[in-house]
Amino acid sequence: MKVKYIGEDVMPLDLIPGKTYACLGKEYDMYRVIDETGEDYLYPEEAFEVLEE
Repeated sequence: MKVKYIGEDVMPLDLIPGKTYACLGKEYDMYRVIDETGEDYLYPEEAFEVLEE
């Protein structure tokens, strides 16, 4: 799945607004996203727009 981060540029998040990220799946109301560190972490689903299932 591919998702675009539509949240704000808030530190210490390792996400860039408007950038597309690989999403490994959904757990509860969170997406497991590979962020700028190259690691996967859970982030709230409302901070993303799904581009590709």
